[in-house]
Amino acid sequence: MSHTILCDIVSAERTLYSSPVRYIVAPSDQGEVGIFPGHAPLLTLLKSGSARLVKEDGSEELLYISGGFMEVQPHRVILLADFAERAGELDEAEALAAKQHAEEHLGSSGNDLDHTRALKELSEAVARLKVIEQNRRSVYFVDKK
Repeated sequence: MSHTILCDIVSAERTLYSSPVRYIVAPSDQGEVGIFPGHAPLLTLLKSGSARLVKEDGSEELLYISGGFMEVQPHRVILLADFAERAGELDEAEALAAKQHAEEHLGSSGNDLDHTRALKELSEAVARLKVIEQNRRSVYFVDKK
């Protein structure tokens, strides 16, 4: 049995990752899902959050995923993300501004559609900020070894 699984992470803008990994942990609509080589076939929705890849050499990469689908086959996993970005490329000031903007819209009186959109924007902004913080902690931990 192989010790890796091919992982492709694709967004509308670009392919972020396409290489074998030891495993991946992704944010599904049912909670975090760990995918290892030989995993049973699966098709699931993705939600906003962090995807963690453990590469062949044992190093890790953290990505922000905002919705989409994940297809798992025994030797391949494909994440088709609405939006995806490497944690190190996320802009904290932009995420904070998006969070503040969404909170302001939630506080104003508007129709249900505006309220729903503001909740989604708030959820995505908070998820981005969590990924930025996770990345900051992991970089700090690695630098301190």
